Amino acid sequence: MSEAGIKVVLFDLGNVLVDFDLKPAIKRISNFCNKGSEGISKLFLNSGAANSFEKGELSPEEFYKQAKDMLEIKLGYESFVPIWNEIFFFSSKNRAVYHIANRLKENYRICLLSNTNILHYNYIKDNFPVFSIFERLFLSFEMGAAKPDKLIYEKATRALGVSPENIFYTDDRPELVNSAAALGIKSFIFTSAEQLIKDLSSLNIALADTRDSFLPEAFLGY
Repeated sequence: MSEAGIKVVLFDLGNVLVDFDLKPAIKRISNFCNKGSEGISKLFLNSGAANSFEKGELSPEEFYKQAKDMLEIKLGYESFVPIWNEIFFFSSKNRAVYHIANRLKENYRICLLSNTNILHYNYIKDNFPVFSIFERLFLSFEMGAAKPDKLIYEKATRALGVSPENIFYTDDRPELVNSAAALGIKSFIFTSAEQLIKDLSSLNIALADTRDSFLPEAFLGY
C-alpha cells in the first residue's frame, strides 16, 4: 500500500512547455524534394524512421540517411538538421505552464516525460530555458521506449520510486494520457494553463506563492 497523495507532477514537453509547428519545415523541405506536404509530414509524425529515432535506435546520421532515402531529399546532413530542429517556439501558454511548474516545485517533485529525439532535445536545451527546473528528465531516446508504450511509464515510475497513483501527469495527446491512466497514474489532458490549474486543484495540489522574480533570467527574452 502506497502513501496517499500526489508526490510527483509529471509534465509532457511538446505543446505544453514548448510549442511546435511543422508547416514551415515541411515547406522548406519541399524545396529539396518532389514529395508533397502529406508525404513530408509523415516523416515527422508517422514514419518508422522517426519512431526509431525517438527511441534512440538510430543515430542522427542514420536517421538523416533514412529520411533522405524516404523523401529523395537533395539536401546534405548539415543543411537538413536546422530544418528538422527549427520547428519549436515559445508561447505565452508555455510561459504560463513554466510558472505553474515553478510554483509546484516548492512542494512537489516535478519531472518531465517526453517523446523526443536527441537532435530536438539538444536544440531545445540550447534555445529554450525549460529543462533546468525539473528534477528528472525522462526522454524516450534515452529510455529506449516511447509513449504510449506502457514500458516508458513503468520505467519512469520505478526510477521515481513512487506508486503510479502518487503521480499527476499532464499531456496534450489523449491516447498518451489514456495509456498512463491505465497504469493508475492520475492523468489529465492538457488544453491550457487555466485547465491545468483546475486539474491540479481537483487533486488538492496547491501552487506555492512564488514570486516571478524567482524565474531564470533567461526568461526575460521570451
